Amino acid sequence: MEKTQQTLVDALFSVGAHFGYAPSRRHPSVSSYIFGTKGGTELFDLEQTAACLDHALAYVKALASERKTILFVGGKPEAREALVRAAERLNQPYVASRWIGGSLTNFSEIKKRVQRLIDLSDMREKGELAKFTKRERLLIDRDIVDLTSMFGGLRGMNKLPDALFVVDPRLESGAVEEARQLNIPVIAILNTDCDRTVIKYPIPANDASLQSVAYILGEVAKTYESNQGTAANPESLAAAPTATA
Repeated sequence: MEKTQQTLVDALFSVGAHFGYAPSRRHPSVSSYIFGTKGGTELFDLEQTAACLDHALAYVKALASERKTILFVGGKPEAREALVRAAERLNQPYVASRWIGGSLTNFSEIKKRVQRLIDLSDMREKGELAKFTKRERLLIDRDIVDLTSMFGGLRGMNKLPDALFVVDPRLESGAVEEARQLNIPVIAILNTDCDRTVIKYPIPANDASLQSVAYILGEVAKTYESNQGTAANPESLAAAPTATA
């Protein structure tokens, strides 16, 4: 193994990326990524995780080279802060709350809700709500709060994304399924309970740890940030590395 690869393995180990769940929760598709079991917890083979992460980062690099849009999705508490931080750092859209059905497959309607959020927020910032009654202003403020919670991260996403980055595709199965229907590639951090077969760029790792999720998202953000505007072809990277038993 090259030194850079060993460094990556060491970094993944230091953030606990190797911890999975109990064997009873394992999805059959991730069996080949499992190194063993300790204390009732399955452990990922971090050499394979590192290879998968390298492959996913190569795809992120290619996306960045053409300034493609990545929609970051992760509503679980362990993911939210790091996911929002990475997305905002890259000026990319995100969903860090409950996935709203139709966010991709019914995007034209979602755009209308996002536009309403933008319009109401602009009115409030410009002081144009003064013409409404106190009760009307209260209802508008509540509407802004609700719309921000559901669609705030999608402001600026004027078309369907070119790829999704998902934390825990089992939890975010709605987003993954919509992406599949629209042939949008999915990169995902997936734990031992996830179906690897529905993910084009799987990163088998602990998706229930703040440190693990933050580290991987940080690597994605650094890769995208440092490779914007250099020519490459994302589709040439479609084949993921084959897991070894």
